[in-house]
Amino acid sequence: MSAYKHDFVEFALASQVLCFGEFTTKAGRLSPYFFNAGLFNDGAKLKRLGEFYAQAILASGLAFDMLFGPAYKGIPLAAATAIGLAGAGHNVPFAFNRKEAKDHGEGGTVVGAKLAGRVLIVDDVISAGTSVRESLDLIRAHGATPAGVVIALDRMERGQGSKSAVQEVRDGLGLPVVPVICLDDLVEFLRSDGQYAKELAAVQDYRAQYGA
Repeated sequence: MSAYKHDFVEFALASQVLCFGEFTTKAGRLSPYFFNAGLFNDGAKLKRLGEFYAQAILASGLAFDMLFGPAYKGIPLAAATAIGLAGAGHNVPFAFNRKEAKDHGEGGTVVGAKLAGRVLIVDDVISAGTSVRESLDLIRAHGATPAGVVIALDRMERGQGSKSAVQEVRDGLGLPVVPVICLDDLVEFLRSDGQYAKELAAVQDYRAQYGA
C-alpha cells in the first residue's frame, strides 16, 4: 500500500470519519464500518483532505485540464483538491454547479471556471452513480470532455447486480475512477496493525458476503 494511502486511513480514523461498529447502509446491509466524509469539517482537515485527493490524482497519471465538483458535497472537495494540486505545483481551474439555475447576475448553473477540455469530477463516494451521470450530462452540454472521477473511498461492494457502483461507472460509462483508498487498502491497513484484529475479521466477513 502506498504511504499516502496508509496515512489517509490514519487521518480518517483520527478524524472519526472512519468508524467501526454496526451501521445500516442505504441498501439495508449491516456494515462493520462507516465512512462519513462530512466530518472533514474544519479548515485543517479540509486542507489535508485536498492534499490526499491531489496525491491520488497525480499517482494515477490520469490526464485532465480542470476539476468539477457536483453540488453539494463535491463543491468543497473540488476546491480543496484544487488547492492541494496547486500546493504540489499543478495549478488547475475548477468549477461547480448549482442545484437550481440562477436567473439573475451571471445566471446559469455552473459557477467558477468555464467547463472546457478534460474535466475531472471530484466527489466523496459513488453510491448509485446518479451524481456522476448528472455531471457527465452537464460537462458534455458545455462542450467539454469527462476525464474521470476521483473519490475518497471505493467500498468495493455489490450494487443491485454483481458489480460495484464504481465498476458500473468504469464499465457502463467507460470512465476511469480513482479512489484515494479502496476496501482492500483498508483491509491491508487493519492487517498490519495488531490492535484491529476484531475489526479486520468483521470487515473480511462483510467483504466475503457483499464484495463485488
